Amino acid sequence: MRLHELSPQAGSKHRRRRVGRGISAGQGASCGFGMRGQKSRSGTGTKAGFEGGQMPLYRRLPKLKHFPLYNPKVYTVVNVGKLASLAPNSEVTLESLMKAGIVTSDDGPLKILGHGEITIPLTVKAPCTAGAKAKIEAAGGTVVED
Repeated sequence: MRLHELSPQAGSKHRRRRVGRGISAGQGASCGFGMRGQKSRSGTGTKAGFEGGQMPLYRRLPKLKHFPLYNPKVYTVVNVGKLASLAPNSEVTLESLMKAGIVTSDDGPLKILGHGEITIPLTVKAPCTAGAKAKIEAAGGTVVED
């Protein structure tokens, strides 16, 4: 077989449709586009997502990926490892941590997170994560959630 001997499969090629060439051709006058209207006009059609002038769906919905949170809950977070520098049996509140210099700004209610190690007993008066609570109680301290 040579390159000049190649040809398409029989029946796979169709002739071009000649529209607007009279009634006997089958696609005369309006060329299969109907009588009138937006879809019968020349040129390209409407863009994808066009809804005839109505506000389209992609503009009615809010932007995807992380809808904005109105009035988000913001906490002042401290890890358990930072509390190791406090005196034993001391009370841990937001005010006491600000006096000790562990926390520099009040960003909201205090929350204790579980990263780090602690060996001294403390009385924590703030909400804690489950891991932080386990570490504080294992060191001999107590957690009093407000």
